[in-house]
Amino acid sequence: MNKKPIYYLVPVLLAFIMFGSNFLSTNLFKDNVYSFSVWFVMCLFAFALGWLINKVLGWKHGGKVVFAVIVATVFISVVMISVFNDYFGIDQLLTENLILYSLRNITLGAMGFFGMTLAQLLYVQQQNSALEQKNSHIESLESSNNKNADLVLREAKLNAEKMVFDAQSKAREYEERLRSFESRLKELIHMEKELIKSYEDDNN
Repeated sequence: MNKKPIYYLVPVLLAFIMFGSNFLSTNLFKDNVYSFSVWFVMCLFAFALGWLINKVLGWKHGGKVVFAVIVATVFISVVMISVFNDYFGIDQLLTENLILYSLRNITLGAMGFFGMTLAQLLYVQQQNSALEQKNSHIESLESSNNKNADLVLREAKLNAEKMVFDAQSKAREYEERLRSFESRLKELIHMEKELIKSYEDDNN
């Protein structure tokens, strides 16, 4: 299956969403409901993009692409936050904040994987149901073919028995004709002998 270049726009969008999560507030679950709503919508978009990636790139190739996107986005985010730590309000505990931002990117990537997994699961279920229907259809055809074969065999057996019966009847008819011919021939020979004998007696 050839992958069109336009298909790779979907993982690019996923990478854009993952990278954009770096600009959300770190206090998502404390006092900023708006940030949490945006985070939830981003998770939904990541899930939908994972679904599309499975459709356009396939499970194996798409999974490799999503994994590469996660690794690249985490690396770029770590480098950017390390360089521009003042912009992100990081004064202390740089390592912990790097882990936090990395986990945000990984979480969105995991949502993409979840979308891919669910799409693949539904696809496999559809394939299994189609195979089950096909197998049931094949089994019904086999049973129907077996019944037809039994009927054909019975018909052939009846025809063979009829042919044998007809042949035996003709054979008996020929035997009766042969016996009748033999008896007539014997009578004819006997009559000729009698005629010859009477002719000889007359001449004497």
